[in-house]
Amino acid sequence: MKYLLDTNVCIRYLNAQSANIEQTLISLSPGQVALCSIVRAELLYGALKSAQPKRNMERLAYFFSGFPCLPFDDRASDVYARIRLQLEKAGKPVGPNDLLIAATAIANRLVLVAHNTQEFGRIGGLVAEDWETPAT
Repeated sequence: MKYLLDTNVCIRYLNAQSANIEQTLISLSPGQVALCSIVRAELLYGALKSAQPKRNMERLAYFFSGFPCLPFDDRASDVYARIRLQLEKAGKPVGPNDLLIAATAIANRLVLVAHNTQEFGRIGGLVAEDWETPAT
């Protein structure tokens, strides 16, 4: 594995809102991209609260089948505690779910693929890419 997808990237892909994300995902070999339990939970929540929960849950089941899902485990919790403390001391907190996702990426030595790079950019040790915009 090389990449961990953030929730916003998954939503843009699922809603066919970014040709760049779609093209990049298609270009990668199976097994290079993963999801994590936090992203999975956010996507499930969104589907359940949507106007068409049954249809969206079916779409997600198919989408999830294409990726391994990493748990938030002990390694990630160790990383989470360190980076949360660093960010709080610096007065630059990050949203709780984003912090959990970032900790999972760092703990598994993965590149986080996200569009909200400004928030994730405050996290030391996190490697992030934005597939929303084509590389120049």
